[in-house]
Amino acid sequence: MTTPSQTVGPYFALGLLERRANELVPDGIRITGRVLDGAGEAVPDAMVEIWQADEEGRYQPDFGWGRSGCDTEGRFSFVTRKPGRVQGQAPHLSVLVFARGLLKPVRTRMYFPDEEEANAADPVLLAVDDSSTLIARPMDGGLEFDIRLQGDGQAVFFAL
Repeated sequence: MTTPSQTVGPYFALGLLERRANELVPDGIRITGRVLDGAGEAVPDAMVEIWQADEEGRYQPDFGWGRSGCDTEGRFSFVTRKPGRVQGQAPHLSVLVFARGLLKPVRTRMYFPDEEEANAADPVLLAVDDSSTLIARPMDGGLEFDIRLQGDGQAVFFAL
């Protein structure tokens, strides 16, 4: 049983579902994934936020933020557009994960698999030892991006 000190939730549906905060655009790319713990088990009470630039690589005050709670399988989803390049970086989403046992969110990135040339020159991807946990996988007409919080296959996290 999860104790209060092991969780940052519960997250209220009012804050997650009222505004469809996970659908940034009506007809965009569907991005799904799971938040997993060190044993590969789902983290059902996690929450994922994304921040992104628009298609031109500009951050806009009225576009680019989304939030998704996770279901009982740790699954989250977003519908958005692919961002443009920002200051020489490959198109990417900034991803924050809020989960039990974390006093602060952890930050990672999601890169797009169809941007091989841009990804190969991205300064962040070049700076990490294993960038495979930062690149989404094509899946059923959308993208899949799992986030493992620790252990084998742990996502690369960045200092906040």
